[in-house]
Amino acid sequence: MQIFIDTADIEEIRDAAAMGVIDGVTTNPSLVAKTGRPFQEVLVDICEVVDGPISAEVIATDYEGMLKEARALAKMHENIVVKIPLIAEGLKAVRTLTDEGIRTNVTLCFSPTQGLLAAKAGATYISPFIGRIDDISGNGMELVEQLVTIYQNYGLSTQVLAASIRHPVHAVQAALIGAHVATIPHNVILQLLKHPLTDIGLERFLADAKKIPTG
Repeated sequence: MQIFIDTADIEEIRDAAAMGVIDGVTTNPSLVAKTGRPFQEVLVDICEVVDGPISAEVIATDYEGMLKEARALAKMHENIVVKIPLIAEGLKAVRTLTDEGIRTNVTLCFSPTQGLLAAKAGATYISPFIGRIDDISGNGMELVEQLVTIYQNYGLSTQVLAASIRHPVHAVQAALIGAHVATIPHNVILQLLKHPLTDIGLERFLADAKKIPTG
């Protein structure tokens, strides 16, 4: 399973990239807004740090508007993947962009039928929002499993990108189910690394190392 970092904070991206654990980046308007920086400036910095798929979202909700934004984003860097909302106009845009060789990440997926249509339209990635489904007492991971199964059943090339991951268990479940990608916030990536037995073991090793005679 590939791991993308879900952030627009360049320092978080640099930290995760330095550990060698991320394959790409996903952003959205909310994440970019938190940086307080211009959208294109943020994207340029990210492209300089990460050599992998970098999802950048369009703001328009009409077909022509989405195409205009998507083409401009794709021209910025070869690694840009254009995020398109899962609406009827969005699927029309995905079909056209796919025909033009522009990769897409169809976002805000909350049902298997939405995911099936996005794949038929030619989406490169589909982003089921696990945490948001869990928030309304649904089962977000069930949706990931349904999408993986449907795509495998029919040989669809769209990759399942598990999004809205809130904690390490989500990441483990996505990997076990067979999600192609999980996009994970920086703080959760750090949680994946932590284990109390690792901390205890390291503390003991360091304490014993001080007992070794020198000279």
